[in-house]
Amino acid sequence: GSLLPRHIYSGPLLRNLAAHRTALAMPSNSTVVMPEDVLRFEQPTLGYLCPLQANVVGVEFIRFQIKDYESGAMVYQSGQAPTEETEMPSSQEEIEHMMRSVKYKFPTEFLDYETVRTLLEFKVGPQPVKDFEMIELHFFKNKLVRMFRFQFGFVIPSSVNTWEAIYDMPKYSPAMKEDYISNPFAHTSDSFYFVDGRLIMHNKAAYAYVPTAN
Repeated sequence: GSLLPRHIYSGPLLRNLAAHRTALAMPSNSTVVMPEDVLRFEQPTLGYLCPLQANVVGVEFIRFQIKDYESGAMVYQSGQAPTEETEMPSSQEEIEHMMRSVKYKFPTEFLDYETVRTLLEFKVGPQPVKDFEMIELHFFKNKLVRMFRFQFGFVIPSSVNTWEAIYDMPKYSPAMKEDYISNPFAHTSDSFYFVDGRLIMHNKAAYAYVPTAN
């Protein structure tokens, strides 16, 4: 099936979301990171491509959920207990990494889901947000495996928006499933958020697939 998500959203987003995939190649170094730079990436970044202070329009994520579309089973929701014990950060760099990264532990059944539903609620500050866009790159063992691009368009100042996406999941062979299960956190992602063509946020995630307790 297609890897492209179908979208249902509410709130004052003035243009439909759009998604597509494209071929990627490594970019040349640039002090201003733009969407066309990110679209060339073939490997995860070594660090973060913008500081926390780059979020000048005050985008803030309020709630995030991941569900199996068919059964409605909740896979993840923001506010859950951490998936593993973490040490207290000892440097500013470690504090920022903790704020900008997350580790998910999903049930192995996730790899069998045909369709996944995600819900993201976010708010923005008092400034108009022009051409709000997210590009998310997924990697396995540091190799690009899929990419999603969402173009939100203009977002009304001081608004709260709910975005729901329905993803047709890839068909994993038994060997691929075993590879994902036996290599926890080898599946990673980089999420890049742009306003008016300039990078304002960069977050990272890593994924493990673990058997559920009977």
